[in-house]
Amino acid sequence: MDEMKETLRRDGFKEAVCIDAQRVYDSCSAKDCLEDLQVCFTQAKRSIIERCVNVRLRSVEVLTVYLNMEPVPFNKGFYSVDMTFVFDVCVDVYTAPASCPIVVDGIALFTKKAILFGSDGNVKRFTSTDTECSNSPDANVGKSLPKAVCQVADPVGLSARVCDTRPGCCPGYQIPDDICERFGGDFDTECSRSIFVTIGLFSIVQIVRNVQMLIPAYDFCIPAKECTPASDNPCEMFRRIDFPTDSFFPPKAGDSGSSGGCGCCGQPAPCAE
Repeated sequence: MDEMKETLRRDGFKEAVCIDAQRVYDSCSAKDCLEDLQVCFTQAKRSIIERCVNVRLRSVEVLTVYLNMEPVPFNKGFYSVDMTFVFDVCVDVYTAPASCPIVVDGIALFTKKAILFGSDGNVKRFTSTDTECSNSPDANVGKSLPKAVCQVADPVGLSARVCDTRPGCCPGYQIPDDICERFGGDFDTECSRSIFVTIGLFSIVQIVRNVQMLIPAYDFCIPAKECTPASDNPCEMFRRIDFPTDSFFPPKAGDSGSSGGCGCCGQPAPCAE
C-alpha cells in the first residue's frame, strides 16, 4: 500500500480520500427487436383509427421506464428487475387511398425482466434529508438496498401495420394517470381496428449500490476557463458562428471517409456501369 502511494505521489498524487459513490455491481446489455407491439390511442382518436386503411410509422420515443426491484428468493445477493418501457409512437394514418396522412400519437408498452447481482447489506441507511416523522408502511425504508438503473438509446422504428382486432385494444394494460394526462384523456379499449409496430431497442440495465471507496486525489477541480457573459446582441452572436463551408461545398467521396469502392465497408467491388 505504501509503495503504491509513493508511486502515485511521484505522478502528482497528494492524498487518499474517501468518497461515497455508486458502484456498479452487475450490469447487462440488450438488443431487443420488439415485434407487433400494439399501439393504444385515446378515445378522442378512435374515429381516425377506425377509418384507417394504411399506416406508416413516423417516429418512436421512450417516454419513461418503470422499474421494480425485488430480491430473488433462495439466491442471496441477486435481484429481479422488472422493467416496463413506455413508447410514444407517432404514425401517419391514411383513411383513404391516395389521401393525405393524419398524424396521430399513441403509446406502446413493453415489459421485460433481468436478474442481476447486487450484493447484500445488513445495515440501514439514513441521511439528513430523511423526514423525521415518516409513517410510510414501506418495509424497505432506510435499508441498505441497491438501486436499479436502466439506460435506453433512441429506439429504431422498423415497421407498422393495421389490422382488425377483437374488442379491447389494450387488454391487460393499466395505463398510468400521468401518461393519460400527457395525451389528454383516457385510452380507448373498444375499437375494431388496431395498429401494431415493430421497434428496435438498445438498453443497459445496472444494479448500483452506494459504497465508500478510497481513491487517490490529485487536486481540486478548479475551472480552467473564465465564464464570459453572453451578449443579447443578435448580430454579435451571429458573428461567433463559423461559416458553413460544407453547406456550400459538399465534401467529395474521398473526403467523407469512403475508400471509393462500391463494396460494403469500403471494400473494393465491381461498380455498375
